[in-house]
Amino acid sequence: MPRAERIEFEGAFHHVMNRGRNHSDIFLGKAYFEAFIKLLKEVSERFDAIIHAYCLMNNHYHLLVETPNANLARIMRHINGVYTQRYNWLNQSDGSLFKGRYKSVLVDDDSYLLQLSRYIHRNPLETNPPMVQKLRDYQWSSYPAYVNNVESPDWLERVRTYSMLGHKERYKGYANYVKQANDPDLVRYYSKHNILSILGDSAFKENARETFDRENLEALRQSLANRPTCDELLVVFCETFKVERAFICSNRQGKRQSNPLRALAMYACQHYGANKLADIAEAFALNHNGSASFSINNIKQEIVTGSWQKELKRLEKALMW
Repeated sequence: MPRAERIEFEGAFHHVMNRGRNHSDIFLGKAYFEAFIKLLKEVSERFDAIIHAYCLMNNHYHLLVETPNANLARIMRHINGVYTQRYNWLNQSDGSLFKGRYKSVLVDDDSYLLQLSRYIHRNPLETNPPMVQKLRDYQWSSYPAYVNNVESPDWLERVRTYSMLGHKERYKGYANYVKQANDPDLVRYYSKHNILSILGDSAFKENARETFDRENLEALRQSLANRPTCDELLVVFCETFKVERAFICSNRQGKRQSNPLRALAMYACQHYGANKLADIAEAFALNHNGSASFSINNIKQEIVTGSWQKELKRLEKALMW
């Protein structure tokens, strides 16, 4: 049977899973779990991976990963390869660790991100018997951070999920949401023997396949080799739109004034400058890389609907594109 196609594009969300060979344990104790979690921090910094949720079980793991740079394959080669090396070092063993290549599902974040976050976090309760009585006590998943039971690592992105929940008391609201059973349709989807590669409606699947183009993606990567830095691009951006840099770059927390040009500037820094999310977050005084990704993705969606065309042409002309 042919392997499922890997579909990757900028800003995509993926549910990634892998398990040990012959269902053997891949985590043999605290040091093993910690080694894997350290890897999540490394890929967030090195590859701009945005981790929205994770759950490490004894013989498998679940990750919910956003890939602004369309580089899931590179991220997963690093995670699986480096973790195998560290596992073998800790266990004084040799050889392969995982069953095979990882499984990944491209996710329609608007429809399934919240449900999938719950599905991943409920894993310790779905075993027979349950591994824990209270999910907040399971320290090898991102759930305790989601409900503020432990301090959240700076690379874990929770804001997007909270915003979809739409609850004023985000910690309590999320805890109550996860207490509810998983959506039956989602459970049926994952119970299929051959997991499909896309989780979304027909329109999302069609759009995803149209967006994905391996040759164009590689050409894009080549063309982004010597693009301007955030600082260089912001000079041109502010001159083009006659705005002060402080208006664009200041993080005006607690104020509700709309500043759509700020989000457009973030998009420009990534699209025209090929800057990493960490660089963009720093330039715009953001506390988390995921905040930059959230704004950039909103602009991308607006561009698809026809917005920002005049502004982008002006900017491209100014950049001598």
